[in-house]
Amino acid sequence: MTAARNEPPVTLRRLLPEPGFLTADEAVRALRFWEMAPDGRPFVAVNMVATVDGRATVAGRTAPISSVADRQMFHALRTRVDAVMVGAGTLRIERYGRLVRDRRRREQRVAAGLAADPIAIVVTGRLDLSADLPLLQDRDSHVVIVTASDATLSGCAARIEYLRLEPVDLGVALGRVRKERGVRSILCEGGPHLNASLMVDGLIDELFLTTVPKIAGGAGALTIISGAPVAEPIGARLTWLLEAEDELFARYAVDGH
Repeated sequence: MTAARNEPPVTLRRLLPEPGFLTADEAVRALRFWEMAPDGRPFVAVNMVATVDGRATVAGRTAPISSVADRQMFHALRTRVDAVMVGAGTLRIERYGRLVRDRRRREQRVAAGLAADPIAIVVTGRLDLSADLPLLQDRDSHVVIVTASDATLSGCAARIEYLRLEPVDLGVALGRVRKERGVRSILCEGGPHLNASLMVDGLIDELFLTTVPKIAGGAGALTIISGAPVAEPIGARLTWLLEAEDELFARYAVDGH
């Protein structure tokens, strides 16, 4: 998802918990995820976008279903965490670069007591990444790669570290980034299979879901959580609901957290 450059802030109408009007930056300003971290691992929030018929991507990408308001919420949420987590497939398809490119947003992070740039955590079992990906070629980025592979990437300009686990165990990985790198809060941006693994292991604390007024259809289309099934449906409690031009921005607390 690309940055919303030179786009004026979209005014969101707050429906819950109380009526009002605010921007994405104002909506997230009070979020202090790092203060809510459970013992032994970071607090994990997932941020996703989906159509009203449940599709998380079109032709493998989120761009066809995104909007200015969604992009602004996407980038605002990145100012409130120590790290951003993403799966290898999403990294390749979306062509992630520096996670916080806007100087003003880096200043917002520093004002909140965070590092100017979040750590990028990339999950890839086979280390099937190309060194020419924009994130890996960004000199300002610190990337922690969670993998079962013993291979290394060459020719990367970013600072690369490896967290090797055989097999990849996300619970162990989160515990280690908390203990070894001081990561107290993570924003996971998918993809759907990574989200499913986190959900099955009980590692998701909150879900931010943008629902766009579009219908995409498609047999076998990915939803925001696709892959490993949960033993039984997991409840979620709606803690805020915002609206802009028929798009809904919901924040849920996942049951058990």
